[in-house]
Amino acid sequence: MAGTYGDLIVNGNFADGTTFWWAGDATKVAIASGPGGLDATATTDAVNLSDASFGQDGIVLRKGVRYTLTLTARASQADTRLRVQVALGAAPWTAALDKTVTVGMADTSFVYTFVSSLDTTTGQVSFQMGQATPVTITLAQVRLTTSTVREGFYVDPDSNAAKWLALNPTDGRAPKIRNVIARRPSARWFGDWTANVQAEVDRYVAAAAASGTVPILTAYNMHWRDNGGESHGGALTPEAYKAWVDQFVAGLGDRPAIVIVEPDSLAQAEHLPTPEARATRYELSSYVAQALAAKPLVKAYLDAGNAAWLKPAQMAAQLVKGGVAATRRIAIGVAGFDATDISCQYGQQLVMALAAVGVPDVRFVIDTSRNGNGAMDDHGQHVAYCNPAGRRLGVPSSIGIGGAEHLLWIKNPGDSDGQCGIAPDNTPAGTFSPHLAERLIDGT
Repeated sequence: MAGTYGDLIVNGNFADGTTFWWAGDATKVAIASGPGGLDATATTDAVNLSDASFGQDGIVLRKGVRYTLTLTARASQADTRLRVQVALGAAPWTAALDKTVTVGMADTSFVYTFVSSLDTTTGQVSFQMGQATPVTITLAQVRLTTSTVREGFYVDPDSNAAKWLALNPTDGRAPKIRNVIARRPSARWFGDWTANVQAEVDRYVAAAAASGTVPILTAYNMHWRDNGGESHGGALTPEAYKAWVDQFVAGLGDRPAIVIVEPDSLAQAEHLPTPEARATRYELSSYVAQALAAKPLVKAYLDAGNAAWLKPAQMAAQLVKGGVAATRRIAIGVAGFDATDISCQYGQQLVMALAAVGVPDVRFVIDTSRNGNGAMDDHGQHVAYCNPAGRRLGVPSSIGIGGAEHLLWIKNPGDSDGQCGIAPDNTPAGTFSPHLAERLIDGT
């Protein structure tokens, strides 16, 4: 039986032939396992669409929850009509989704997102295909998924904090790190340390979908990353970066995800040493923005610096050159410390500045992983980077406030900014430190 969360359809890739799938009137429709997936063949006796139907029962639907149906289909003749329904499996057959599409002779994918009006454990996904002529429709894949913010964000079971806990279960700091950091959802970062980015992104997003939660990912492999600073590295060439982006996007598949795109890359763009380097940065940012924007279930947020870095008009100009028109989403304060209200105000200013230059309706998220005490130290000085003392965990990943779409833990609490500030020895950027984690928990 299919589950309540994640992928609700069993054998939706037809690896087990037609198992779990039924066909209606045997004189009008038959299903069989074919080389391309499931072959459904209607006879001339099937005059109306509903005369030839097939599908799967036992679908669990919850009222008010958002679902996404995806299918890939082709037909033996052009302009074949196919009615797609997600509905009650018995009278009165009320439908939560009812679409009629035209299928051609080449594989075509369809994606439909809907909010269920039904609350049932006996739902049904069905397809109707009577054409009054013999026709075969081949389904390569069918998926019905629910992964929305309403269902929650995915908790990374292999975060750096979780790995440290596995190795240090008796450490006196372990209980508070486990309870306050490791059990809360934050972003998984992917970069030049990721051995096979397509496979690892696929594995991570699939695990989130199976749990019915939304994964937060950070793509962090920009060519000349961090402009050679503490987090230097990234793709060795622009061409290598584009290839990496293609693999990252392929790993997402057709599943929901939140992707934070290349922190600091656009805010730092004008500090690159040559006009050619700056032009390349904007080109690569536009490339990844467009690639992610082509995924309808992915929310991609481009780097927009922080409230104390660039003025809104300047940051907006750099966002435009970096492809924000494709995603219409930006991320503010990644790995920073500015309080949520200050970041919200900056986000609202950026939204207005972008609208003024022809990019309206932009949404933003804020990194709240370390902003619980804001960014002012005891001497009234603004702290911006490199493991400063006196910082505290902020609001855990949640629905946003103050105009923000979401508040997210993007920087993983306890992961070092580099060998600086209060970081102990041997804690380069990205390394988990229980010392830093405890200081964030205690606000010291």
